[in-house]
This record gives sequence, structure tokens and C-alpha cells, in this order.
Amino acid sequence: MKKLNTYLLLAALGALPLATVAAEPANPPAKTAYRAVFDVTMDGIEKWDGVLQVIENVQRALGAENVTIEVVAHGRAIGLVVAKTSAEHPALQARIAKLHAQGIIFGACQNTMRHLKLEKKDLVEEAVPVDAAVAELIRKQAEGWAYIKL
Repeated sequence: MKKLNTYLLLAALGALPLATVAAEPANPPAKTAYRAVFDVTMDGIEKWDGVLQVIENVQRALGAENVTIEVVAHGRAIGLVVAKTSAEHPALQARIAKLHAQGIIFGACQNTMRHLKLEKKDLVEEAVPVDAAVAELIRKQAEGWAYIKL
């Protein structure tokens, strides 16, 4: 019985990482000196362009290899990671793809997606759904990430 309890405990602990929803890049960067989560709620191509410019500026100032960045898009900003928007603005999509290749995480709020009847297939391939934008922001801040509101 004691052996069975040990196996059940180990199985339960092994399942824990599967229960959390977090946006991770395809190739996670090595441990970095800085971590920042960007809370993006603005609508509009010019504003999204500004968000990407800020990210590029941060990478340049701190060194891309020294910073891990997650962008959490929700509310009106969900368009930043919607495939239809990217198709209409190829320069935006190219920048997102380039930044993602450098390890930038693009999170899309599932609550906003449900509200707008969007599915994962409606997002750019670089985007990762997160269960709730505000919950993701809270988790990152609890882990010591710098919080940037744009």
C-alpha cells in the first residue's frame, strides 16, 4: 500500500507541469539577466508597431541575449496576434516572426479569444494562447519579471 501511495504521489507530481498554462517560445532562451512581461491592450497597427519598436529598443539596450520578453495581448490588442491582421500587414507579421525567432513570447488571452470567437487556428503561428492575460501577468510578476504596460 505504501509503495502504491508513493507511485500515486510521483504520478501526481509529474502531472503538475501539464496543468499550468504558460507561453513558452519554441526555443527557450538560456537563463537571462532580465525578464520583462509586456501588457498590451492597445488597438491599431501604429500602436502595435510602437510596441515592437520598444521591444527592439530593450533588446538593443540590454543585449538580446540578456533579456527574456513575453508580450501578453488581450482586449483590443488581440489583433496584434490574429492571422488576418498579419495578412493585411505583412511588415507587422515579418517583425513578429523575427522577434519570435529571437525568443520573444507572444501570448494571446484565451478569455478575449472566447469573447471574440477566435480559435488557436485564427492566430499567427508565433502566438501561444494563455488561459487569462491578467493571470499570466500576475504569475510573471510573482516570478520577478518586470511589468511593462503599453
